[in-house]
Amino acid sequence: MEPPLTADPRLNWLFLDLNSYFASVEQQLRPDLRNRPIAVVPVMADTTCAIAASYEAKACGIRTGTQVAEARRLCSSITFVEARHDVYVDYHNRIIQAVERCVPVAAVCSIDEMACRLIGREQPLLHALQLARDVKASIRAHAGDTLRCSIGLAPNRYLSKIASDMDKPDGLVALTPDVLDTALRQLTPRDLPGVGARMEQRLHAAGIRTMNQLLALDREAMNRAWGSVNGEKLWHWLRGKDFNDPTLEHNKSISQSHVLPPELRTPEGSYAVAHKLLHKAAMRLRAARLWTTHISLTIKYAVPKSTARQLHYSGIPEQNWSQGAAIIECQDNQTLVEALRKLWDHRPISPAHQKPFYVGVWLGNLVPDHLHTLSLFSSLESESRRTRLTTAMDTLNTKYGLNTLASASMLLAKAAAPTRIAFTNIPDLF
Repeated sequence: MEPPLTADPRLNWLFLDLNSYFASVEQQLRPDLRNRPIAVVPVMADTTCAIAASYEAKACGIRTGTQVAEARRLCSSITFVEARHDVYVDYHNRIIQAVERCVPVAAVCSIDEMACRLIGREQPLLHALQLARDVKASIRAHAGDTLRCSIGLAPNRYLSKIASDMDKPDGLVALTPDVLDTALRQLTPRDLPGVGARMEQRLHAAGIRTMNQLLALDREAMNRAWGSVNGEKLWHWLRGKDFNDPTLEHNKSISQSHVLPPELRTPEGSYAVAHKLLHKAAMRLRAARLWTTHISLTIKYAVPKSTARQLHYSGIPEQNWSQGAAIIECQDNQTLVEALRKLWDHRPISPAHQKPFYVGVWLGNLVPDHLHTLSLFSSLESESRRTRLTTAMDTLNTKYGLNTLASASMLLAKAAAPTRIAFTNIPDLF
C-alpha cells in the first residue's frame, strides 16, 4: 500500500544546473572530445580566457575565467574550442523540452539553469527525488547522453539553487526542513547566491564571517547588513519560507558591453558600437516591460603598461572612464540616444584616451510597467507616438534581425557587437 502523501517532508521547488554546459555540448557533438580536457573560448586567441571547461579540464584546475596561457600550463593536453552560441541556445531549448516531459519549467534563470515549481503529488520527498531522477534521464535520452546536471530540491527556489550547488557534477540534494539548519551551517556566506566579493566585504565590515553569525541575525539586523529589503527576503528564505513581493521581482538593471575589434578602436567606431549596444539594451528593456531612469556609459582605453591602473582580462593595459546621468522615466530609443550623446560629449579626449578598446552601456533604476508614471514634461500623445515607433522597430528587428531597422549612427558598427550568451541571459530576442 502506498504511504500517505503527508508521510514525507514536502518540497516546493526543483532547481536544475547543467554542469560544464558549453563544454558538454561540444563533447556531445564531437565524440573525439569526450573524456578529454577541453576549454570553450570566445575567440581562438592567446589573450582570451575560458568561458567553460569540461570535467576533465576542471580536474586540472582550469575554471571559467582561466587565461589560455595559464590553461596550457596547467594541462598541456587541453583542446580549445571556439564558442558556438547558436548551438548552445538550440541545446538549451532541447533541454527545456526534455525537462517538460517530466515537469513544467516555471522559470528559466540562465542558459544553464532553470527552476520548476512542484505541486500536489510531486512535493513529498520520495516523489520529488524520483522526479529529479526522471528529469536527469530525460535530458540524457532526449537532449544528449553527455549532458549532466545537478539538481536541488527545497521548500523555496533560493534554497533549491543552494542545494544544486552542493554536489557537483551530476548531483542530487534535497534540503528538507529537518536537515536545513545543519546543512546551511556547513557553508560559508560566500556560498550563498547573491553574495559576491563586495557583499562579502560588507558582511565582514559588519563582523559577519560565518554562517553561524549570519543565521543568528534577526530580520532587522539582516536588513541593515544588506542595506535593503533583500536582507529580509534572505532571512525568510534561509528558514525555508518564501518571501514574494511582485513589485520587487524584476531586473534592477540591464547592461550591454563589447570588446572592440581592431578596426573599430577609434572614436567613430566606438561610438557606433556604443549606439548599437544601447539599441540592444533598449529592446531588452521594452521586452521586459520596464522603464529606466538612469543611463551610464563606460569606455576602456588601451594605454602603456607604465601608466595603466590595471590589466583587462584580455591582457590589455587599461584606463577606465565611466559617467552616468539621470533621465526622465523612459524606454524609447530617442530619449536614450540623446542621453548617450550627452555622455559621449563628456568623455576624455586627452592623448592618453585615444585608443578605446571596450565600451559598455548600463540602464538602471528600472521600474516595471505597472509602476510607470508619466513625465510632467511630456504629453501622453508624445509618449504614445514614441512607444508606437519603438514597438514597430522592435517587431521588425525581432522578426528579421537586429540590424534590419536602425539609426544611421549605428551603420559603422554593422556586424560588430554580435549577440553573445551571458550565463544570465538567453538571447532569443536576437
